[in-house]
Amino acid sequence: MQFLLAFTVAGPLIGAAAALLPAPPGLKGKSPDQAVLRHGVVVTGVVLIAAIVLALGFDHPSTMQATTDITWIKALGVHIHLGVDGISLPLLLLTALLTFLCALYSYFKLPQGPSPKAFVALLLLLESGTLATFAVLDLMLFFLAFEMVLIPMYFLIARWGGAQRQAAAWKFILYTLLGSVVMLLGLLLIGLKSGTFDMVALATDNGRGLTHTTEVIAVLAIAIGLAIKTPMWPLHSWLPDAHTAAPTVGSVLLAGVMLKMGTYGFVRIALPIAPDGMHTFAPYLAAFAVAGIIYGSLACIALVRPGAKGDLKRLIAYSSVGHMGFVLLGIASMTPTGVNGALFANIAHGLITGLLFFLVGAVKDRYGTADLDTLAGTTGAALYGRAPRLGGLVAFAAVASLGLPGLAGFWGEMLTLFGAFDPAPGLSRPAFLTFMAIGAVGTLLTAAYMLQVVRRVCMGAQPATDNAQHIPDLQGYEFAAWTPLAALTVLAGLWPAALLGLSDPAVQKLLAGGKA
Repeated sequence: MQFLLAFTVAGPLIGAAAALLPAPPGLKGKSPDQAVLRHGVVVTGVVLIAAIVLALGFDHPSTMQATTDITWIKALGVHIHLGVDGISLPLLLLTALLTFLCALYSYFKLPQGPSPKAFVALLLLLESGTLATFAVLDLMLFFLAFEMVLIPMYFLIARWGGAQRQAAAWKFILYTLLGSVVMLLGLLLIGLKSGTFDMVALATDNGRGLTHTTEVIAVLAIAIGLAIKTPMWPLHSWLPDAHTAAPTVGSVLLAGVMLKMGTYGFVRIALPIAPDGMHTFAPYLAAFAVAGIIYGSLACIALVRPGAKGDLKRLIAYSSVGHMGFVLLGIASMTPTGVNGALFANIAHGLITGLLFFLVGAVKDRYGTADLDTLAGTTGAALYGRAPRLGGLVAFAAVASLGLPGLAGFWGEMLTLFGAFDPAPGLSRPAFLTFMAIGAVGTLLTAAYMLQVVRRVCMGAQPATDNAQHIPDLQGYEFAAWTPLAALTVLAGLWPAALLGLSDPAVQKLLAGGKA
C-alpha cells in the first residue's frame, strides 16, 4: 500500500521525464509523435490501475492508510509524509481517471500547438502535482504540490490554447501566484506557532496549540489562496478567460481536478487545524458562496440568451463558479452533513463538468465555433437530428449539471443545503437559513440556463440535406473517453452511499479533532 501510493504520486513525474527522451526504435510506431502520445496513455493508465488497486485495499476510511513518513528538511521539520483517507481517496481516483481519459482523447485528437513531447510531459507533470496535493500530509509539501500544477497549466493554455490564450494564461498565473504567496504566510504562521508542519498532528490537536488571534490571521491568509483556486466570487475572474482559451483537455483538468485543490485545502487544513478561526469566518464564507451561486447562474443566463454572443465554454466556466459555491456553503456550515455534501459535490462536479467540457470541445471541433448564436442560428444547432448520440449526451450532461434527482449532481447540492439548514453550534441559524434559501434559488436558475442550452444546441429544425454541413456523430475514441464519466455520474446518483460511506467516517473524525 505504501509503495502503491508513492508510485501513484511519483509515477507521472517519472513518466514526464521519460516523455522527453527519444522513443526506442521498436516503440515508435508510425511516428515519434505517435509514440509519445501512446506513452502518455500507458503511464496515466498504469497510474489509474495503481490508484484503483490502492482503493481496493482500503479498509478503514477514518484512518490514514498507505502512509510514508521520511524526514526531508530536518532543520525546518519538513517531512515527506504521504497518506490517504476517505476524504482524499475519491479525489485521488478522480484525478487519475480524468488524466487518463484526457491522455486517451489526446492520442486521437491532439490540440494544435508545439511538440507533442512537451504536451505529454506537461500533462503528466500536472497529474503528479495534483495527486501529490491530495496525498501529502505536511503543510510545506502541500504548498509545493499546490504550486507545482501552475506551470504546466500555464503552458497548456499559453501554447495549446485558442484565441486570447496569452492574456488568459498570464491572468491565471498571476492570480493564483498572488493568492499562494498569502497562503504560504498563513501556513508558516501555523507551523511556527505550533512547532510542527505535520497535518495529522495539527488536526488531532484541533487548534489547541494556537491562540484565537493566530487562528484568525492564519485562516484569513490561507483562505485567500484557497478561495482563488476554488474559485470563490469575487476572486473568480481568471476562470472564464482561462477556460475559454484552454484546449479541451486543459479545461477538463482545470474544472475536474484543479478547482478541487482549493476546497480540499479548506477541509484538510482550515477546518481541523484552526477551527476557531474557521468559525469566525464561516458566515462570511457562506455569504460569498451564495453570492457566487447567484452570480454564476445570472452570468450563464445572460450568456445563453439569443443575441448575447455567449461562448459555450465560457458559460460552463461560469456554471463552475455557481457549483463550487455549493461546495463552499457546505464547508462553511462546519457540520458532517454539509462537509460530506461538499466532498460529494466536488466529485460530482468533476465528473459532470469534465464531461461537459469534453462535449463542448467536440461541438466546437465540428462547427468550428463555440458561439451559441452561431451554433443555434435561427432555430437551433439541431444536434438531435444531425448527431443524435452526441446531442443525447449533451442533454444528459446538462440535466446532470442542473441537479436532476438520480444523477450525481443532486446529492451534493441537497446535502450542502441541509448542512446550511442546521449549521454547527455557535453559527447564526437565521443567517444560514437565509443562505440556504438563496442557494435553493440558485438551483432553479441553474435549471433555467441549462435547459436553454439544451434547447439551443440540441433542438431546432434540421437543415435540408443537400445544403447541410455534415456533422459526424459520436466517434469511437470519444465514446471510450466519455462513457466512464457518464456511467459514474449515474452510479453516484443511484448509489451515493459508495462515496458517503468513504467520506463520512473521516469527516466525523476530522471535525472532532481526531477523536471520533
